[in-house]
Amino acid sequence: MLHLFVVICKKVIANPSLWIANVCLSLSSSIFHFNFETWMVIEHEKQGLRRDALNDMFWLMSFCESASFIVSQALGNWLIGGNNSGSTTNLLPTAAAILSILGLIYASQGWKELPQTVKYEDYKIKFHKYILTDKRVWLLSWAQACVHFSSTVFWIIWAPTIVGDGREVLLGMVYPCLLGARMLGSTAFPWFNGPLSLRTEEYLVYSFVVMGSVLSIIAYDYQEIETLLVLFCLFHACLGLVLPSLARLRTMFVPNECRAGMMSISLAPSNAALLFFLLQRGYYHNIENSTVIAMGAFGLFMAASCMYMLKQSGKQPHQNWLKL
Repeated sequence: MLHLFVVICKKVIANPSLWIANVCLSLSSSIFHFNFETWMVIEHEKQGLRRDALNDMFWLMSFCESASFIVSQALGNWLIGGNNSGSTTNLLPTAAAILSILGLIYASQGWKELPQTVKYEDYKIKFHKYILTDKRVWLLSWAQACVHFSSTVFWIIWAPTIVGDGREVLLGMVYPCLLGARMLGSTAFPWFNGPLSLRTEEYLVYSFVVMGSVLSIIAYDYQEIETLLVLFCLFHACLGLVLPSLARLRTMFVPNECRAGMMSISLAPSNAALLFFLLQRGYYHNIENSTVIAMGAFGLFMAASCMYMLKQSGKQPHQNWLKL
């Protein structure tokens, strides 16, 4: 551990700006994800919109997020392929900073209310009452942790997996295909909550089983590039359905004031597990990539069991925190 600490210190001292940028990016992306979802739910509540509009907002958020990633990837491919001098590529951080400032200005203009302060003791009591003592919220939190762990493992391992044995693949072209599959999966969300009228927990069980089976096949069986692409796209299609569905369950079981805290709790065990496996694979070389993928599959099967228990314990009417 001392040797690992020394190596990390050397890396930080060598590139301090890069480490600070990564830390700030991770922190800002997490805060944005928590607060933006809460903000959208509050706006729907204030305007008195129907619940269908809130469901549409959830899958549209996932759809637009994937679309923005595809646009950024297309821009990156154009910069890398069309300019070898690097002068245009150096403008990319400046463009990202400008877009961030524009987004901050737009969000500040849209939020016209004065910030409300909540006493820590009041928040602590409410969080303990509605989060820590509710079995359904614990099941939902653990399912979210498993999804976050498995999806992050996929994004870390997918490139080494597909280029294994020296196979030549244009990764910049595969990435938009995966996000396109995620967009397609998110469009299925209104069908499952509309004409099909299925409980969210019910179809999430099958989605998690499919995703876990896909990762199991990738982990324990050698596949050709075409088969891997099909499996990757199937995984992301299910992920596009899962993400807005989990947001819908959060709206059912978690009050808006405790939403960010609940999501933070769910990220803590998944991030700890990611750090452990990354150290074991990348630093100590004690495990293989297939083992890490298998653990991601195991996490998805655990998420399926959590959704099954949530469905069994939720036979009574759902508690809805929105007055829609």
